[in-house]
Amino acid sequence: MPRPEYSPWAVSVAQVASRAGQSKPIDAVFPAPSGIGDNIVGIPEGSDVHVVGSFDSIVDGLILTARISAPISTECTRCLKPINKDWTVDVTTFFPYESASADGRHGGRGRDDDKGEMDIIAGEDESEDTYPLTPDGAFADLEALIRDTLAESLPLQPLCREDCLGLCPQCGADLNEDPDHHHDVVDDRFASLAALKAKLESGE
Repeated sequence: MPRPEYSPWAVSVAQVASRAGQSKPIDAVFPAPSGIGDNIVGIPEGSDVHVVGSFDSIVDGLILTARISAPISTECTRCLKPINKDWTVDVTTFFPYESASADGRHGGRGRDDDKGEMDIIAGEDESEDTYPLTPDGAFADLEALIRDTLAESLPLQPLCREDCLGLCPQCGADLNEDPDHHHDVVDDRFASLAALKAKLESGE
């Protein structure tokens, strides 16, 4: 089994996991994991995912506050033009430490003996999602975080722009390129009457 630090999504956090109050900035590019969306709208596997933010240590874990950006591949649901742009999501996530070891220490983190079996996770109020650190607390693997964050944020009806006019329902012309485009529509309900009128007039 490969060591966690060999994962392309692993980030070393040992230096900030030593005690609460430490901070480690992150500004790195990771490969997009598989399974982010589909052929209709998604993030292509292996494309660059840019993560900028910081890990901040608290008593029971690390808080990651970051902005995640990746190239989205889809098409506009109104005009069907391809959309290739960066998709950006802000995220705040908690990486809890594993339970303290028998000697009261974990990854350099000390605990007072009088705390007994209290296991209050201070980060639960900071984030809805939690992701595990490696058992020794030295590495955070961002693969699942990147996949979940981007997959959950993908647009259901992507638009090339908010005011996209779409396509003409009669001929399919792009109304963004010709906003004044229109067709003179004849009401078919009166076609038979018009034919009858023409017949009567010709008989006269």
